[in-house]
Amino acid sequence: MTIRHKLDYESPIGVIEIIGTNEAIHSISFSEKDKKQNFLQAETPPVLAECYTQLDEYFKGDRRDFSFPYHFEGTDFQKRVWEALIEIPYAETGSYKDIAISIENEKAIRAVGSANGKNKLSIVIPYHRVIGSNGKLTGYAGGLWRKEWLLQHEKSCKRNISSL
Repeated sequence: MTIRHKLDYESPIGVIEIIGTNEAIHSISFSEKDKKQNFLQAETPPVLAECYTQLDEYFKGDRRDFSFPYHFEGTDFQKRVWEALIEIPYAETGSYKDIAISIENEKAIRAVGSANGKNKLSIVIPYHRVIGSNGKLTGYAGGLWRKEWLLQHEKSCKRNISSL
């Protein structure tokens, strides 16, 4: 039996719950907790500690990509969608249609949206970067206000780095 560990990260937009094993992260999701229940400790498994550290760097504007091991569980279609999401550059957006075209299934726009909703690795698999074809923010499991915050955060950090 694989032991799963849980760790909370208190981000600027709420508590993020990190769940993983000693080998990989399996879930990063927003929680409606008021405050974190557990935190980084000496006995925290290294993969969870690395995820925590990298999320902290992301929120501080010091990280654009994630390198800790993670594992996504889903259908082959969902995995193709999630892999396509990783290709959307930091601080940029793509539409559901763009993703459908990139996985060579142009008519699967709604299925792409459904796959996004089942993504358990918020921020790391950046479905906050997917918008409607009309340029408007649509659906986000963490709430549209968080999606808007994440997009603004990335744009602001990219501008700050570019001006150096």
